[in-house]
Amino acid sequence: MNIWHDIEASKVKPNAFVAIVEIPYGSKNKYELDKKTGLLRLDRVLFTSTHYPANYGFIPLTYANDGDPLDVLILSQVKLHPMIMVDCHPIGVIRMIDQDEVDDKIIAVPDHDPNYSQYRDISEVPSHVASEIIHFFEVYKNLEHKSTTTSEAMGVDVAKQIILESIERYQVHFRGKCSEAEKAEMKKQAGL
Repeated sequence: MNIWHDIEASKVKPNAFVAIVEIPYGSKNKYELDKKTGLLRLDRVLFTSTHYPANYGFIPLTYANDGDPLDVLILSQVKLHPMIMVDCHPIGVIRMIDQDEVDDKIIAVPDHDPNYSQYRDISEVPSHVASEIIHFFEVYKNLEHKSTTTSEAMGVDVAKQIILESIERYQVHFRGKCSEAEKAEMKKQAGL
């Protein structure tokens, strides 16, 4: 089983999806999906003294602009273990530019975390949460002599649109097509 590809399509929609955790909140280890095997591998230990400000992973059945599954940060009151499937809904997105390449970071909350599940938009979360995430992505590669830039946090509608485009890109890349009817149905379900 490859966790990127072998999830039911009904579990990945722009407004509600299963996310796969790669990195627990607070970790300095950068785990990454091995695209061929579907397993996690240690990419590196972060060079800076920073740690991941939220649980970090990806949305299966998506294909982002960087050729990877779409990244997701999962805000939760607890650390989530790698390779855990989490039912989530998006609340926003941060756009990062990493070596001249767009690398969007969806911000989501678990449907079954009583401290976070009620949030529907990043504007409802204390502003310091988004500030910490933005700061992390601005500095976490500094000691590797790599630079990144980030946008301010954008709301749920922008996040849903990015997820929709990543699902469509996945279908075209791996299935060879995404029909207009499929696109219209996904937009309708997402309220876009």
